[in-house]
Amino acid sequence: MEAHNPSSLLFLFSLLIFLFFSTPSIKCYELLYSDAIRSYYQLPKVVGPESIAFDCRGQGPYVGVSDGRILKWRGGSLGWTEFAYTAPTRQVIDISTNRKICDGSTDPQREHICGRPLGLKFDNATCSLYIADAYYGLLKVGPRGGAASQLSTSADGIPFRLTNALDIDSETGVVYFTDSSRLYQRWEYVKSIENGDNTGRVLKYDPRTHKITSLLNGLSFPNGLALSKDKSFLLVAETGNLRILRIWLNGRRRSGSPEPFALLARYPDNIKRNENGGFWVALNSGRATVLRAAEKESGDEDGGIPWFTADPVAVKFGEDGAVVQVLDGMNGKRLESVSEVVEYGGTLWVGSVVMPYVGKFKA
Repeated sequence: MEAHNPSSLLFLFSLLIFLFFSTPSIKCYELLYSDAIRSYYQLPKVVGPESIAFDCRGQGPYVGVSDGRILKWRGGSLGWTEFAYTAPTRQVIDISTNRKICDGSTDPQREHICGRPLGLKFDNATCSLYIADAYYGLLKVGPRGGAASQLSTSADGIPFRLTNALDIDSETGVVYFTDSSRLYQRWEYVKSIENGDNTGRVLKYDPRTHKITSLLNGLSFPNGLALSKDKSFLLVAETGNLRILRIWLNGRRRSGSPEPFALLARYPDNIKRNENGGFWVALNSGRATVLRAAEKESGDEDGGIPWFTADPVAVKFGEDGAVVQVLDGMNGKRLESVSEVVEYGGTLWVGSVVMPYVGKFKA
């Protein structure tokens, strides 16, 4: 065996240490292209599949659409069929007249009559669907669908103006949801952001006590939200401030104050967690740069993430805030106005608040 000079070994070790600490870390992530979309599930006359859900048997997807209904995909032969609806006006007096007014509507001025279901989530313990309707508050409908029942339309004596997104703790059944503004309704959402409205809030509903509790107030258009896999924290998209906040719910980090999780330069919409604990954040519009929260606070402008695309429409974050994947919208050629990305069964499902279809492609 060849003998080594101790001084040479010391020099080599020192060189490796120098290179390790002086070389900037390389940030890597996977870029997904929307031209890989395998199929579009065209909606019947309506638009805006804002949120996507699958039931406790894995059936679906279910989507809330512009005319106030929740539709269920039943396969190629049956297509989309009505599963549920949120507006009580569909049940009263002359139901045929109200059906004519609402069914197939894409008119935002009718939403306060017909309803506008946004956030959807099934409780796997009961197979009931919870619904955040922009005008009718927090609702629930059983596994057979039909007319949804209102659970709450206010909190702390203040009516909901724009109930938006929700998630469910699968162990306790607690529902977390957002009320995006106390001043503006959904059809006025642009005004809320333009005017710097910061009256939004994050709330929770306890199905055992039927009590609504405010978790966080004073937010600028809180939008999508998602509970972490271990249920220790909640991510909330604060759209008006172009960032994702983390709210610790338990453990030693719980303080009642949110902390930045990701700072964006596009408007974040819905957030959906996958089964492995990653978070898909839909990016609806705006410029195309992102800074990790920790890097921004430290003043590390070189920490900006190079997107390698001019049109990121969704980004997948790890639990630590690191970017894992980015979905390229191909300058609107294949995807436009993305509101939600759901990773389910090895497939990405893509929703939109304005488009007439749901997109599907391999994750």
